Amino acid sequence: MPLVIRKTLLQVETTLVEGGKAAEAPLRLYAALAVVKNPWAGRGFVEDLKPEIHAAAPILGELLTGMIVQAVGSGAAVEGYGKAAVVGLNGEIEHASALIHTLRFGNHYREAVGAKSYLAFTNTRGPANASIMIPLMDKNDAGRRSHYLTIQTSVADAPAADEIVLALGASVGGRPHHRIGDRYQDLKELGHDVDNPAAV
Repeated sequence: MPLVIRKTLLQVETTLVEGGKAAEAPLRLYAALAVVKNPWAGRGFVEDLKPEIHAAAPILGELLTGMIVQAVGSGAAVEGYGKAAVVGLNGEIEHASALIHTLRFGNHYREAVGAKSYLAFTNTRGPANASIMIPLMDKNDAGRRSHYLTIQTSVADAPAADEIVLALGASVGGRPHHRIGDRYQDLKELGHDVDNPAAV
């Protein structure tokens, strides 16, 4: 089945004041979304998802990455990033996962923004107007808590029962007034090897 994209959406959110105090620098959050026909809908249980993954994921990764980079102005300016997918009620969670958990999708974004860390994600099922949560983390430093952010959005008429909503999220900046420290401070206080946090 050829890829059918019903619509795309771009959301930009700017936070100027947090906790009653002006932000030193505004936090900007970007979400690029695509509503697509679920390529496995109405076919019963499909054992091999790869043909549709290979056909659709690169197109969607390139499309959504382009939307983010154009909105932000450059890939280098992106600091936090993440991804999400919501499958309609007639689909499987595996269908949502299939289109975003592949290098054919995510590598477009990683390469465009020069990222080193993995893409934080959610994959869920829901009706039209379901909450879409896009978790973000620093693109180069998974322990940098200032960039643990979540974009929350929805699409009023999607996903339909036979659709999937895919999304990429980005931040320029971290949480205003960040003051809980980073993971490395906890590791040091607990006596762990700060130079090798992945080993903990």
